Amino acid sequence: MRLVIARCSVDYAGRLTAHLPSAPRLILVKADGSVSIHADDRAYKPLNWMSPPCTLKEGTGDEEGVWTVVNKAGEKLIITMEEVLHDSSHELGVDPGLIKDGVEAHLQELLADRIETLGDGYTLIRREYMTAIGPVDILCRDADGATVAVEIKRRGEIDGVEQLTRYLELLNRDPHLAPVRGVFAAQEIKPQARVLATDRGMDCVVLDYDALRGIEDDKLRLF
Repeated sequence: MRLVIARCSVDYAGRLTAHLPSAPRLILVKADGSVSIHADDRAYKPLNWMSPPCTLKEGTGDEEGVWTVVNKAGEKLIITMEEVLHDSSHELGVDPGLIKDGVEAHLQELLADRIETLGDGYTLIRREYMTAIGPVDILCRDADGATVAVEIKRRGEIDGVEQLTRYLELLNRDPHLAPVRGVFAAQEIKPQARVLATDRGMDCVVLDYDALRGIEDDKLRLF
């Protein structure tokens, strides 16, 4: 991973145009080829980014200090450096990924085996659908053939909604999957998480662990 802190301006040219005026920012260039530009006040979310596959060209001569990032669709992210304050590279190696606790892992397995509990006509695409930022717990299709991403938690809190939001932003860039909607599933969903998920157009599903294991009658509730 390469970390660059620089005073820079950023221009995006693609399906729309966007401009970030000159300011100090953090630029992340990851091993997968992705490039993202961050401010100091946006938590995890970048100001602008380019997902892989994409290419980065650093200008020389008259174009020195100008980075041009181009994706396979021909969209461009142009970063104009005015002053580089820090530039370093670090080898992070292969990340082992998030390890779920036993209940979450078993919930994922059970729901994948009984995907129809989300609704009539649901079909499984796959468990642990890999993306550039990690695996989506379950990717499936609803009765209308639309793609659905399911994030499973034992206890549903705001950070889980944020995680599903990141997956949806990425998945919806894939024309073979889009539009993709989200389902936030947990044994217990906190009120604040439910409000946030609903505001972002996600369905919230309360999972009954015993019912999924077939011990009791199905008590899955969709709100």
